[in-house]
Order: sequence, then C-alpha cells, then structure tokens
Amino acid sequence: MGAHYSCIRTNRHLRPPVRPLARGGVPSPSPARARARSGTGWEACPAGSAPARNGGRHVESIARPDDPAHASVVTLHVNGVARTVALDHRTTVLDALREGLGITGPKKGCDQGQCGACTVLVDGRRVLSCLLPAVAYDGARIVTVEGLSGGRGLHPLQEAFVARDALQCGYCTPGQLCSAAGMLAEAREGHPSFVTQGSEGPVDLTAEEIRERMSGNVCRCGAYPGIVAAIEDVAS
Repeated sequence: MGAHYSCIRTNRHLRPPVRPLARGGVPSPSPARARARSGTGWEACPAGSAPARNGGRHVESIARPDDPAHASVVTLHVNGVARTVALDHRTTVLDALREGLGITGPKKGCDQGQCGACTVLVDGRRVLSCLLPAVAYDGARIVTVEGLSGGRGLHPLQEAFVARDALQCGYCTPGQLCSAAGMLAEAREGHPSFVTQGSEGPVDLTAEEIRERMSGNVCRCGAYPGIVAAIEDVAS
C-alpha cells in the first residue's frame, strides 16, 4: 500500500493541470476536492446548469484545461450506449470512463500499464485503458465489466469466478474478467503466446497457457489458482 501511494506522489507531475471551477468570481469552496480532480483533465458541468451541446450532440462533461484549444469533443460507445464528452487531449480512456462518465468498474491501480486493473475491451480487444488517450478513440466501442454480459445476468466468466472463489479484495477483478474475455477470443482465433508459438486454429487453453496469457493482470491477494481454474471452466 505504501509503495502504491508513493507511486502516485512520484507521478503527480505527469498529470495535466486543470483550472478549478469558480462561480461569480469566487473560488471553489472545496479546494481539496478541486485538487483531487486536477489530475484527470475533467471538470463536470456545475449542478443545475444546462448540458453543453456541440453540433447537436449532448455533451455530458466539460473539460476546462488551461488552454481551451487542448479540448476535444469525443463520442465513446460504452457498453452499447453512445456517450459524448468534452475532454482534455491528455485525458486517458480510464479517466474518461471513471471521472467523466461515472463508470467505475475499470480500476486505477498503477496508472502505468503494469497491473492490468484498468483492462477493458476496445473494439473487441483487451487494452490497458490507463495508457490510451481518449481523443484517439472517438467512435470506439468500449466494453467494461458492467457491460460484459450484455445485460443478460452474469457473464459465464463472472459465474465461474464466483464458483471458484477467484477473488479476495476484488479490486483487480474487473480487469481480470475483461482480460479473460479478450484472451478467450484471442485463443479461439489462434493468436500465439510464449507457450504456443504458432497455431493454425484455436489454442488449447491449458493451465500453463492461461497463466501466460493472463500474466499482465496482477492479483495482489494471490487468487491466481482460482482465477486460472475459473477460466479453464469457461474455456472447456
């Protein structure tokens, strides 16, 4: 835990500055909250204000960067719903989802693409959303853990994770589930791995294969045996 907060402090200088909202020339009454928001490139519309529109599109959140020229309006198709947002050019897909759209399934762990907690599916492929600039994904179709089942109860992977007790604290679980869903699709398409160098058809997902293909998703609680078993259940 100490190392995690140390990482946050160390990388604070990398986060884009955002000017806090002011009403009637009076600074925000909550400087601490303004500082907490400042690393995301986001400022929400003030309560009670009319939502902004851009070219007839409903814009849910407004970025207020130091230079307005550094803001863009982007439409993300999240879990089957088109969401149009205004954001700073430096805002990541992860921050757009969490801070801009209130979709908190994807988690911010390392914020450096090393732990996998932020994994989502973009156009069917698993990606690390903390590394992706949101402006580069205008029109992309994004699936988070909230939409993994398509609104039809639990996804088979979610059911298997419950049955196999494949979690403890649960912080990494949304990323594990999205990564597993993407990995199963990759294996069906014959994508190679370090274990399976080449394949002309679907890859046989042994425990060794699953561990290799899921190695980018860290579980600090050490629930790996249950995670591997759950994915084996679904793969079979």
